[in-house]
Amino acid sequence: MNSSTPPAKPAPRRSLKPLYAILLMSMAPVVAALLVYFNPSLRPGESTNYGTLYQPQRPVPPAADLPLATLDGQPFDLATLKGRWVLATADGGACPESCARKLFVIRNTHASQGKNVERAVRVWFITDDAPVPQKVLDAYRGTIMVRAQPEALARYLLDASQPSLDGPLWIIDPLGNLILHYPPETDPIRFRKDVGRLIYNSRIG
Repeated sequence: MNSSTPPAKPAPRRSLKPLYAILLMSMAPVVAALLVYFNPSLRPGESTNYGTLYQPQRPVPPAADLPLATLDGQPFDLATLKGRWVLATADGGACPESCARKLFVIRNTHASQGKNVERAVRVWFITDDAPVPQKVLDAYRGTIMVRAQPEALARYLLDASQPSLDGPLWIIDPLGNLILHYPPETDPIRFRKDVGRLIYNSRIG
């Protein structure tokens, strides 16, 4: 009598769902890190910039609309600074302590740019005819100091959020566009980070 062994039943196919779940769980941190890296606004407590953007940006006005003069009375055209980042402030020539603080902030921010220092320049718009104290001239040598008509300067620099010229700081990009303004009593560390990020990531200027 012949006996035959019944054919073995095929093993049931295992579901791949647990494998997919493990794979997704292992990839989730990587995906999240990439999203945060490429979108700084997603980082808690951090934004892409500290300053306030002008919308739209404002091109440097012609010299006839924004007449400027050096301390020795020579005409100065702000457009000659195109190609460099401009860190700017404005105040009266007597330069009280609040003015000296702003000059200090933009000088130190400029100096902190290391190999990129030549890509930026600093400007002080002097809004009256008062003489500049010698100690200020000595302390902030290298700052471009130009006298400006306050009404013309205000039309260029101010918007509704800025009540006066003697508080904020401003940044003009190498294309000659006024792009950012900063509040009175600007935080020097956050300002320096903004400037460093702009210059480092920029392909212009």
